[in-house]
Amino acid sequence: MNSSRRLKGLMIAEREDNMKKFARMVVKHRKLVLLIGVLLMIPSLYGMTNTRVNYDLLTYLPQELDSMKGQEVVDKVFHKAATGLLIIEDMESKDVIKLKEKIDEVEGVEKTLWISDLMDITIPKEFLPSDIKDVFYSENSTLMMIEFTHEAASDKTQTAIEDIRGIMNKQCFLSGMSAILRDTIKLADKETPIYVLLAVVLATIVLALTLESTIVPLIFLAAIGIAILYNFGTNIFLGEISYITKSLAAVLQLGVTMDFSIFLLHRYEDELKINSNKEEAMAVAITKTATSIAGSSLTTIAGFLALAVMKLGLGKDIGFVMAKGVFIGVICTITILPALILTFNKVIHRFNHGTVLPSFNGTANFVTKHYKKFVVLFVLLFIPFIYGKANTEVYYNLDESLPRNLDSIVALDKLKTGYDMTTTHMIVIDSETPSYQVKDMLGEIEQLPGVQSVIGYDKLVGPAIPYEYVPDKLKDILEKGGHKLILVNSSFKAATDEQNKQLQDINYIVKKYDEKGMVTGEGALTKDLVELADVDFKNVSIASILAVFAIILLVFGSISIPIILVGTIELAIFINMGTPYYTNTTIPFVSSIVIGTIQLGATVDYAILLTTRFREEIRNGHDKLEAMRISLLGSVRSIVTSALTFFGATVGVGFIADMEMIKSLTGMISRGAIISMFVIIFMLPALLLLFEGFIAKTSRKWRRN
Repeated sequence: MNSSRRLKGLMIAEREDNMKKFARMVVKHRKLVLLIGVLLMIPSLYGMTNTRVNYDLLTYLPQELDSMKGQEVVDKVFHKAATGLLIIEDMESKDVIKLKEKIDEVEGVEKTLWISDLMDITIPKEFLPSDIKDVFYSENSTLMMIEFTHEAASDKTQTAIEDIRGIMNKQCFLSGMSAILRDTIKLADKETPIYVLLAVVLATIVLALTLESTIVPLIFLAAIGIAILYNFGTNIFLGEISYITKSLAAVLQLGVTMDFSIFLLHRYEDELKINSNKEEAMAVAITKTATSIAGSSLTTIAGFLALAVMKLGLGKDIGFVMAKGVFIGVICTITILPALILTFNKVIHRFNHGTVLPSFNGTANFVTKHYKKFVVLFVLLFIPFIYGKANTEVYYNLDESLPRNLDSIVALDKLKTGYDMTTTHMIVIDSETPSYQVKDMLGEIEQLPGVQSVIGYDKLVGPAIPYEYVPDKLKDILEKGGHKLILVNSSFKAATDEQNKQLQDINYIVKKYDEKGMVTGEGALTKDLVELADVDFKNVSIASILAVFAIILLVFGSISIPIILVGTIELAIFINMGTPYYTNTTIPFVSSIVIGTIQLGATVDYAILLTTRFREEIRNGHDKLEAMRISLLGSVRSIVTSALTFFGATVGVGFIADMEMIKSLTGMISRGAIISMFVIIFMLPALLLLFEGFIAKTSRKWRRN
C-alpha cells in the first residue's frame, strides 16, 4: 500500500515538474509564443470565413424518420423542398404572365406554376373548378409557385431569391422556406457582429469595475478573442455549423472562459507578493492555474459534450463547438495570456485603480450566522420552481422566432390568412398505387378536420379536368421518378395538438393505402421535432448531471460533495427555467433543452472554487464556521467578477437581438449566471456547513487528521 502511494506521489510530482518546465518555457520565450499566436490567426481566419453555416434547423432531425425520408424524396425528386410561394395583389393576368416569364429566366429557378399552366387565362376565375380556384386565387390576389433547381439553403437558391426580389414590385410578396432562410441569413449576418461587439463592450465595463487595472480587461479580451478565432477557424473541420452556434459561440466562449483568465491573474498577483521576480512568479502562477482550472474546465467541457446525446443534430453542433472552445480557451490561458501580461506588465500596474466590489465581510458573516435559515429556503424554493419549470410553455414553430416585419414573414402571414395555408403537408406514395385507391385516400383526407384542400394528380384526372387536358408540366410536378406527390393544405398551425392529431390521422390513412407512403412538410417535421425535444431534454439533463457528478467525484474524492454541488446548481437551473411560467413567457424548444446543461457546466466552477477553499481552510484547522467565513472572503470576489462578466457578455444580446431564439437563449443564460451566483454564495455555504460532518465521513482526506 505504501509503495503504491509513493508511486502515485512520484507520478504527481513528475506531472507538476513537467508543468513547471512548460511554464518556464512559455515565460522565457513569450515573444515567440505571441508570434506563433499571431501567425495561427491567419489559417484561423481562412477556416472561419470558409465554414458553411446551416440556417435550416429541421435538417438536424434524424435521417431515419419517415418525415425526413419523405423530405429527401420531395427535395431530390420533386424539388419541392425548395419552393417559393409568390402572392401577387391587384395585378392583371397579362402582367402576371410577364412577371412569370421574367422569373422563369432567373438562374436557379427550375420552373414556375400558375393558372396559365393549367388552362386559358381568358376563362373568368368564377368559372374555374373550386379545387383549382381556391389554390390560385383569393379575393384580390393570385398565387404563383416557384420551383428552384437546388435545395433551399444552397447559395444558388439564395441568389435566385435575391434576383426574384429584384424583379418584384410592392404588389408582390415572396414566402416559402427558401425565402425565410434568406431573411434569416441576412438577419444573422447583420446582427452577429453586433452581438460580439456588445458582449466585448459590456464585459470590458464589468472587468474594469471589478478588477484593479484598466489595462487588464483589454489583455483578457485580446487573449480570449484569439481563442475564439481559433475555435471558429477549426470549425471548418466539422464541415458546417448552425446559425445558432455561429450567433452564440463567441459570446458564450467569452463568458465561460473568462474565469480562467481571472484565476491566472489573481494567482500571479499572489505570487508577486512572495516573489519579486515576475518571470518566476508567472511560471508558478501558470503551474498552479493549470492544476486548478483542470477540474473546472472539465466540468464545463462535459456539460457541453452532454448535448451530443441529443437525437437532434443541433445538440452535437453546439456541444462540440463549445467544448472545443473551452479546451482552446484553457490552452490560450496558460500560453498567450501569460505572455501578454508579462509583455505589458509595467503598463498594467501603471493604471491600477480601486474596484467597486466591497470586501464582502458582511456577506460572509451573515451567511455563516444564518446558514440554517438558508437551508430551509433552499428546500422551499424547489417547490414553486419545479412546478414552474414543468409548466413553462414552449414553442416549436421556427418562423415564430423571427421578426414579424421580415418580408418573408409578412408574405407567410398573407399566405396563411388569404389561402388558408397555415401549414402544407406533402405526401409521397408509390406511383404504382392504383388511381381509384389514391382517389379514395384523398377523399378520406379531405374529410379530416382542418383540411382545407388536397391537390393530387389522380384528383385532377377526372371530373375537374379530363386526363388528356392535364398539362405535362403539371404531371411532371405531381408524378415523377416512381413517386406521386400530394399536397394537403391545413388550417391548423404546426406544433399544435390539433395539427399533431391531424397528422396522425393522415399518416394512418396513407399507410392504409401504401405501407411505404410518407408524410412530410413543416407540420410533420415539427411534430417529430416536438417528440424528439421531450426525449432530448431528459437525455441531456441526465447525461450532463452524470458527467459533472463523475468529474466532481474524482476531483474531490467524495460521494457527498457532487450531490451537494450538483443539487445547488440544479436549484439555480430550476429557478431560471421556471421563471418564464410566472412571467407568462413562452420560450423556444432549444432553450428548454440546452439552457440547463450550459448553466450547469458554466457555473459549477463557482461552486468548485468555494468548496475547494472551504476544504483548504478546514485542513488548516479552522472550525467549520470560521473556515466558511474565510472561504467566502477569499472566493466571493472571484465568483461575483466571473458571474457579472458572464452576465455582461450575454445580457446585451438578449436585449437587442431581433431573432427571438437568440434573444431567449442569451436572456436565460445571463439570468442563469446571476441566479447561480446568488445560490452559490448563499445556499451552497449553508449546505456545506450543515453536512460538513457527513462530508468528512464520505470524502477522502477532507480533514488532515
